[in-house]
Amino acid sequence: MLHPQARALLDLMEAKKIPPLHTLSPVEARTLYRERRYMTQPSPPEIGLVLDCQCDGPHGAIPLRVYRPLGVSPDALLPVLVYFHGGGFVIGDLETHDTLCRELANRSQCGVVAVDYRLAPENPYPCALDDCLAATYWVSRHAQELKLRSDSLAVGGDSAGGNLAAVVSLLARDAGDLPIAFQLLIYPATDARCVASSYAENGQGYLLTSDTMDYFLQHYAPDAGQRLEPTLSPLLHPDLARLPPSLVLTAGFDPLRDEGAQYAQRLSESGNRATLVCFTRQIHGFILMGRVLDEANNAVALCADELARALNP
Repeated sequence: MLHPQARALLDLMEAKKIPPLHTLSPVEARTLYRERRYMTQPSPPEIGLVLDCQCDGPHGAIPLRVYRPLGVSPDALLPVLVYFHGGGFVIGDLETHDTLCRELANRSQCGVVAVDYRLAPENPYPCALDDCLAATYWVSRHAQELKLRSDSLAVGGDSAGGNLAAVVSLLARDAGDLPIAFQLLIYPATDARCVASSYAENGQGYLLTSDTMDYFLQHYAPDAGQRLEPTLSPLLHPDLARLPPSLVLTAGFDPLRDEGAQYAQRLSESGNRATLVCFTRQIHGFILMGRVLDEANNAVALCADELARALNP
């Protein structure tokens, strides 16, 4: 039961002959992804503050964007979500996810820090992960000057960003010096082997295809052996205990549906608090498409409300 609005969007993209991302160069794919947002994303809502800054990382400076919601005092110390955008480790940036970060900040009344991590193929695995981990440490260490709370810090992301958030949580747990209070995993990529049955069911015809996933992974981790590493496939990690509470959101017509569900199940079986919500009639990437998909706005509200509940009970 594909949602009629999702069906109409897919039909429109086919009628307009929008090329599949895997047929484009990475530079062309980034441009298309950035421009496509005007067709599907809501207008960016007014927000209390937007601040562009940067932090240092192992590969050089990392651009960041700090959001403060409407209606809070400039001096209030806010819980914070460190957010990693989606895009298969190849596309996406601060602009493609600007509206979502604004929506999450306003609805949750939390600060949001978006991370413009390095992209493949220019910067292959594990460069994106290195940037995201360094940025999360930086936000934690500089929280006071940003009017944020290091003791109430979450990580989150969609698709590839969900992968990065899951792995940052694992690395933070193992290091023991970066407390993370919550993880928001929106249709996360958790198994780079791409073997779940949802790849066979949804691998063609629903925007994100198995060909596009292969394109992304060939650029990010061309060595197939890397894809078995838990820092790229967190579902394969032998120990998922002692991780922060999680919301895992999936879409029914998404190749990544099953690996997201499997990750949520393993989190729960390992003794963590994990909630799985599947929007069964939706496609991959839908949370960004609130202009044309009503359920995207419901998903944003759900994510923000769970974030608020976890970080500021």
